[in-house]
Amino acid sequence: MFPYEQLRRRPDVEAPNLFASDAADRLLADTAGDAVLRPGLAVIGDAYGALTLAAAERGARDIRVHQDPLTGERALDQNAVALATALDLPATGIYTHHPLDESLVRGATTVLLRLPRSLEALAEIAALIAEHARPEVQVFAGGMLKHMSVAMNGVLAEVFGAVQVSLARQKARVLTATEPHPAAATVLDRWPERAFDDASGLWVCAHGAAFAGASVDIGTRFLLSVLPQAAPEARTAIDLGCGTGLLASALATARPGLSVIGTDQSAAAVASARATAAANHVADRVSVVRDDGLGSQPSASADLIVLNPPFHIGGAVHTGIAHRMFADAARVLRPGGELWSVWNSHLGYRPALERTVGPTRQIARNPKFTVTASRAP
Repeated sequence: MFPYEQLRRRPDVEAPNLFASDAADRLLADTAGDAVLRPGLAVIGDAYGALTLAAAERGARDIRVHQDPLTGERALDQNAVALATALDLPATGIYTHHPLDESLVRGATTVLLRLPRSLEALAEIAALIAEHARPEVQVFAGGMLKHMSVAMNGVLAEVFGAVQVSLARQKARVLTATEPHPAAATVLDRWPERAFDDASGLWVCAHGAAFAGASVDIGTRFLLSVLPQAAPEARTAIDLGCGTGLLASALATARPGLSVIGTDQSAAAVASARATAAANHVADRVSVVRDDGLGSQPSASADLIVLNPPFHIGGAVHTGIAHRMFADAARVLRPGGELWSVWNSHLGYRPALERTVGPTRQIARNPKFTVTASRAP
């Protein structure tokens, strides 16, 4: 039996209430069974390697894997090394990382999919599979019941002729989709979506898995309202956890002399931010990188960092990612540089910002959010 309990989340946040696998991973592996041994296995949304490595233990090879978070890719790589001896796995040929594009599912006969929470993300994935996988493909899409909805069945049914629903087990369920309709998938292929935001005067582009889609979340909207005040003499700026890249594009549009970097660990966010910059004609001054926080940025290199940090990890409310982002910002800011962040007021981040980054002042506050500026010493 595959040793799910030995999987680790590292380099992602680890805590007693955060797990590297769950009942949905186990149910997916059991439901797919020997289907993973057919040539052309693709795995999508594997959190930390449970699906990929369980299939490899069963005998699957040349597995194509897409994980939206960069930390997920790195956790899979580390878990593969850590379990190689116990699972008697070869050093190479087990799996390869792929973007969410044709190369991932071209000719696939079996797809293991952890259902994303966003229906738009599911629609984008389903259309890609239906258009490029083999006609006989089987898609095993699983998740925990608390994160599933009947609407997911409908999304799959738009591009697959048959969708079967498993019995629930340990609060998990699997949907099995077959009979893809490539023509329907082509018609529905609409990503990245694009919308004009009247308040900012900017275009927002979004792939299915990007946070808030092609709209502007209320935290970002609040930070945008005070952004003209942020470090007006700055020459270099970073949009940390950039999402669709609206803050990066807003800075570049308003300040022609400013060089801007957008960074996010989500592949969907990076692709969206690049599309947003291009749509707003600032792609020449906004570079977007996929990174775990600011891991690839030099120390003391930025005059301004803007941040709307997440306050959850998967389904769990957890501030660990935000605190890591504060520490990254402290390292990358030049002396006198500033971190402008917006956060849910009830989280009370100001003491942590004072301690980690430097003197912090409140810029704005409304019933839900607080915007602060923290100055590096």
